[in-house]
Amino acid sequence: MSGEGTSIEENAEKTILLVDDEENILRALVRLLRRDGYTILTASSGQQGLDLLKNNSVGVILSDQRMPEMSGVEFLSQVKQLYPDTIRIVLSGYTDLNSVTDAINQGAIYKFLTKPWEDDLLRENISKGFNHFSLVRENKRLNSELKRLNEVLENRVVEQNRESKIESHILKLTQQVMNQQSVGVLGISDEHMIVVANEKAHEILSASPGSLISMDANQVLKGITKNCYENIITDCADEVIQGMDAEKRIISKKMTSVSGSSGVVITLIPVMT
Repeated sequence: MSGEGTSIEENAEKTILLVDDEENILRALVRLLRRDGYTILTASSGQQGLDLLKNNSVGVILSDQRMPEMSGVEFLSQVKQLYPDTIRIVLSGYTDLNSVTDAINQGAIYKFLTKPWEDDLLRENISKGFNHFSLVRENKRLNSELKRLNEVLENRVVEQNRESKIESHILKLTQQVMNQQSVGVLGISDEHMIVVANEKAHEILSASPGSLISMDANQVLKGITKNCYENIITDCADEVIQGMDAEKRIISKKMTSVSGSSGVVITLIPVMT
């Protein structure tokens, strides 16, 4: 049978398939629904309807119940299996109500409308059918997008965890290397807070292991670097200062900016006796 659409790639949200074995019924329905701007496909049997659906995307199907070879319920039940998103409507006489009740309950049929139909009521029900189809399709699209975003987020979390493990491993290795040095190393932030301190630095400064981290560098190094440390970051870069405290006997040497970071690194070298 014919279709008033011109392309296989139909817009399903405006495409309706009419199935009825009576040609005059199909013509009347086409005249009625054309005014609503639908792309209208017609078939005179359930099998022809299935053939059209193979090549056309359809939002709403309006099918007669009493047809030879395949009833409307049988046709729409197959449609449900093959194209579950379509809105499936039966248009038939009151005497067919019992035959479609089970199909309605099983979800194969969205609505049952009777012949003879009232034009405005039929158009309204079809319009609601398309609205329902659009909502179902949009819901699926949003669910698909949500799933995609969740996958992206999960991948990012995995990547961040991987990067975090790598960074943690690097930090451990760096700390191990620093702890093997024969000189003390202090990393000091722009706020004069000690953020890095190796084991030798703790030994030289007579501090318990790990206690220097987060301490005020001004207080820790007070008196050790002569009169320089109050403005150590801005005024004392690249200077070599002989420690004045004979007990600690250290040199604060080469205060330079850390590459790629702010703050300074101080190397503490014990003075040989």
